[in-house]
Amino acid sequence: MRQLAVPRLAPPLVSGGLADSVFGSALESPDRTQFTLLEGGRPTREITASRFRDEVTAVARGFLASGVGMGDRVIVMSRTRYEWTLIAYALWTVGAEVVPVYPTSSAEQVRWILYDTDAVGVVVENEHNAMTVAAAYGARTDLTRLWELDSGGLDRLVETGAAVRDEDVHQLRASVDPRDTAVICYTSGTTGRPKGCVITHGNLASESDNLLAGWGAVLTPPDVQQSLLAFLPLAHCYGLMVVISSVRGGINLAHQPDVSPSALLPALAAFRPTLMYAVPYIFERVFAKARINAQEGGHTSLFERAVRTAIRYAGSVQRHAAGEGPGPGPRMRLMHKVYDRLVYAKVRAVLGGRVRNAVSGGSPLSRDLGLFFQGCGITVYNGYGLTETAAAVTVQPLGAVRHGTVGKPLPGNAVHIADDGEIWVAGDVVFAGYLNNRKANEAALRDGWFATGDLGHLDADGYLVITGRKKDIIITSGGKSVSPQTLEEELRAHPLISGCLAIGDNRPYVTALITLDPEALASWQVLKGRSLTAPEEAVLDEELHGHIQRAVSRANSRVSRAESIRAFRILPHEFSTHQGLLTPSLKVRRAAVLEAYAKDIEELYAAR
Repeated sequence: MRQLAVPRLAPPLVSGGLADSVFGSALESPDRTQFTLLEGGRPTREITASRFRDEVTAVARGFLASGVGMGDRVIVMSRTRYEWTLIAYALWTVGAEVVPVYPTSSAEQVRWILYDTDAVGVVVENEHNAMTVAAAYGARTDLTRLWELDSGGLDRLVETGAAVRDEDVHQLRASVDPRDTAVICYTSGTTGRPKGCVITHGNLASESDNLLAGWGAVLTPPDVQQSLLAFLPLAHCYGLMVVISSVRGGINLAHQPDVSPSALLPALAAFRPTLMYAVPYIFERVFAKARINAQEGGHTSLFERAVRTAIRYAGSVQRHAAGEGPGPGPRMRLMHKVYDRLVYAKVRAVLGGRVRNAVSGGSPLSRDLGLFFQGCGITVYNGYGLTETAAAVTVQPLGAVRHGTVGKPLPGNAVHIADDGEIWVAGDVVFAGYLNNRKANEAALRDGWFATGDLGHLDADGYLVITGRKKDIIITSGGKSVSPQTLEEELRAHPLISGCLAIGDNRPYVTALITLDPEALASWQVLKGRSLTAPEEAVLDEELHGHIQRAVSRANSRVSRAESIRAFRILPHEFSTHQGLLTPSLKVRRAAVLEAYAKDIEELYAAR
């Protein structure tokens, strides 16, 4: 199969913009809880639909009084928090355009976005962000609209707009068209300078409304208001879509700015959401935490047996749903029931105990991890998308999840596989183009299709399988083309390994840089009777090296000899966004890693 289109489930937006749903919800269900505010990861206060409408209107008046209106662009540079969402909807209410910027961005990156968008104002979270923006402006003196959230910037906006009439706000809101720009979202820039993706109100409404129409009813228990903890960065289109879907769908939304496991997992346990949107990294951390807890409790063998049973059980259910088998037998069902009480219930408790369905995006979720969570009673709907498609363009169908794939086209969209294996997409969610970048538009937009740069294929039933990215393909000096995804995913599934980057472009063979999970490493050292040492010393342990070598050998068994990893180096520290080695959506910046560890890479090849 080379092409598949799926009809819409929800009609496209024909008038108005994203802010209209705020005012509609306040009329229909004024007392419904729209947001829950957290402090230290614990719920403290609820905000109703009518209260949110009033706060949006008050901030919108402040923007109008400050000279921000139709078509103006305002940068929002903050972590995920309620005020981010409030500001975005206030800007959309007056027809302005939101330019999300990661709070970890450098002055050079902010300078480029300021220049590229000609933004008229900036909202920052704290003094550090304000200093970054000031450095980006340099000698310019026209920065007159800067609001800092942590120093009362929002209150000052409200005070500034006190004299503005509500009618002036609503007049601008009525002028917004679905084809108008809602967001200029910059690509994470794994290579080259980030490009500004022009995303319309209609794009984001279509994405949200089709997901709600097709999946909303099954992502939460019946007769319970959906609740969701937003922790993905709102400067990433996926995180933004989660918030917009929650507002349009009447979901009780809480915000969590810190995504480190030590902060996120307690917040999930305290808020107890009914559904979850995440990236594979989060599911990997939950799984790793469960394994470490089992090891520290002396239940390693029990946990590993439970993992194998969950994967086999879910795989049997999946094959049965596809008409390819009888489903789990009596013995497997009994074992699954026993492990549900001993292990799987504890995994569900890590997410608060109420999540039974979740969505994963940002990058493909490994097949075994998806099967494990399904075996634990949590169905993960893996999807695929890009900034240019307003987040998801494919998602797993209801009742027919096929782990190891990223599902079928989201209703209203189509997928086409080009002759070279590149994935092309078309439909309601595809963006309006790159800002001020005709060359990039000509390269990516082709007769109504967007060329994603990703490689994959559609199976016989129309499920999309991602096999790699064109720019990541390794071509060895012998001319062998290698897609690193299979090797990297296999190694990241190992309990000790948190990251892996395969290398080999213009080299005689493939090598790899491997990072270890600090918590898993510490647990391993305790189990082996080692003293806890600095990471630089720990990675020199010969037994540890042998353990990782066996993992590499297992990964190599999945590929040909020419594609296998011949040598590797264990790095003392994980790749991080702080180093600039990961994007804020936790994808490896391949070029940055190659530059940062150039000496290590040369030593790997020189040693052989």
